[in-house]
Amino acid sequence: MNLGLTATLLRGLRWAAIAGACLAYAVLSHLAAADPHPDLWDAAVAMAPLILLATVLAWRSPRRLWMLTLCLAGAAVLYTASGWLVQHYNWVFLLQHAGIQALLGLAFARTLRPSQTPMVSRFAAVIHGPLSPALARYTRQVTWAWTLYFAVMTGLSLLLFWLAPVAVWSAFANLLNLPLLILMFTAEYVVRLCLLAPSDRAGPLEAIRAYRQAGSGRSPPAS
Repeated sequence: MNLGLTATLLRGLRWAAIAGACLAYAVLSHLAAADPHPDLWDAAVAMAPLILLATVLAWRSPRRLWMLTLCLAGAAVLYTASGWLVQHYNWVFLLQHAGIQALLGLAFARTLRPSQTPMVSRFAAVIHGPLSPALARYTRQVTWAWTLYFAVMTGLSLLLFWLAPVAVWSAFANLLNLPLLILMFTAEYVVRLCLLAPSDRAGPLEAIRAYRQAGSGRSPPAS
């Protein structure tokens, strides 16, 4: 088999596995959050991403042994507080969902300051180089759109957690989170096709590559 084709298939399988794991965790999180009789398993589902993140950071640390030992100690402390966790684990789910949405909104909003290059403009510059006036204006508007999207998601998450049954909040936060994100990407792509010249457009794969490059620190400087 062609090596290039093999590499493409492996990348496709990797992304499929990641997508499957995300979907599985979303469903598992909803079942845990909406469980009318919560137990330690439900709390463990809520804590799993934080524990996994801490373990990965410890493994990559130059002081790996000490950091992994600290992670184990932290896990032991959490286990001793399992009774409290079982009673309050939904707050962990809320922190993960609303907190991430708020941080993303803040990250986009900060780039809208006069001295900064808007976030989406940075991504576009990775693909197109210097931006045309129309593309620069459009990418600033899209940065505003994403800022408002994350702000609305944060507000809705907090309001539903406060006012609605936890199962309703969980359906929004865990089951609808990814579909709403995909819908936002799709809507922006349709608007892009309608408003921008062909030379200023980028497809989804190009956008993904731009996000990865910009995230690795190869984004252009602020203008």
